[in-house]
Amino acid sequence: MFRNNVMHAMLDDHIIHSQNIDLDRLCSVIVSGPKRPPVQILDLMMAARQPFTDSDTADEAVRATCDDATTCKRFASSKGYWKDPYIQYFVRSVGERKAPEINRGYYARVRGVNNLLDKFVRKTDCNCQIINLGAGLDTTFWRLKDENLMPKKYFEVDFPTVVARKIHNIKTKPPLSKPLIETHSSDSLLLDGHSLDSDRYCIIGLDLRDVVTLDEKLRRFQLNPELPTLLLSECVLVYMNPAQSSKLLHWAAETFHTAMFINYEQANMVDRFGQVMIENLRRRQCNLAGVEACRSLDSQKERFLQTGWEHADALDMMTVYGLLPQDDLARIERLEFLDEKELLQQLLQHYCICWANKDKLRLGLSQLSF
Repeated sequence: MFRNNVMHAMLDDHIIHSQNIDLDRLCSVIVSGPKRPPVQILDLMMAARQPFTDSDTADEAVRATCDDATTCKRFASSKGYWKDPYIQYFVRSVGERKAPEINRGYYARVRGVNNLLDKFVRKTDCNCQIINLGAGLDTTFWRLKDENLMPKKYFEVDFPTVVARKIHNIKTKPPLSKPLIETHSSDSLLLDGHSLDSDRYCIIGLDLRDVVTLDEKLRRFQLNPELPTLLLSECVLVYMNPAQSSKLLHWAAETFHTAMFINYEQANMVDRFGQVMIENLRRRQCNLAGVEACRSLDSQKERFLQTGWEHADALDMMTVYGLLPQDDLARIERLEFLDEKELLQQLLQHYCICWANKDKLRLGLSQLSF
């Protein structure tokens, strides 16, 4: 739903220089593809006062970031950073070349999130469920099936228009539909314009800021609050104001007694590098309603601890990058020459993975880490 990326939506040609790095150079590396109209996102006060609907102009640009993320993943996987045989069915063309910094950033993101997700599934012996909040065109369900790591059920939630597009791709691309059929026990799937439900996979179209409807629809499609549950969001909460994201996190903590939440998002946004990004967005009349929680790793953890989660950890993506398997890091670093390592470091230090848990069943979820 809201998988916007600082690498694409937060910089333009008028960015100024920071003390440590040439941000004009950063801009030229990061911004890929044709110029787009400024992203129009309602500011914090407006977000707090006005309800959002799927038709709001503010959300159009948010939904469009789905294509940015998917295109970047398509390109990076085509270069060999990781294998994803399914993303080609959502993005036909590899598209324009992406800078090595972008590709390594997505590599760290994909590998980092998958590292924690897979450990959770293994810890529960697959006796769990996963809820991907703002899933977009993500292909994790198909990867888990191929790797024999299927949870009891895999849920995805996103804007209705994004979901309708994904359902169309699933219906018309046999490599996507076949795995659903193989894991389904009856002859027919429950399918309408904005939802698809099978025994092991479900995709639902709704606005995540409407927690009441979220809970209602998930339960309608056999969500089991008693199962260990993993919730995942990638650059989602930052587009909600603090009250809205807190309500979502509190709902999750109240609904599941044994759960883990993985959140990939911006961090360390109070330094000069982060402030340049924010100031640049404001000049374009574009505000991140939830950037307050992105001040630091501590603020990322605190948002979970204040909404009912028992334990929380966070690492910036530069640290995560260094903790990934060294042999695979050496492999991907040979794929493309990286001219400015300082640029990659600056980018990765302004993203993080934060993960929180509740563990009534005492599975040892607090021990899950990199």
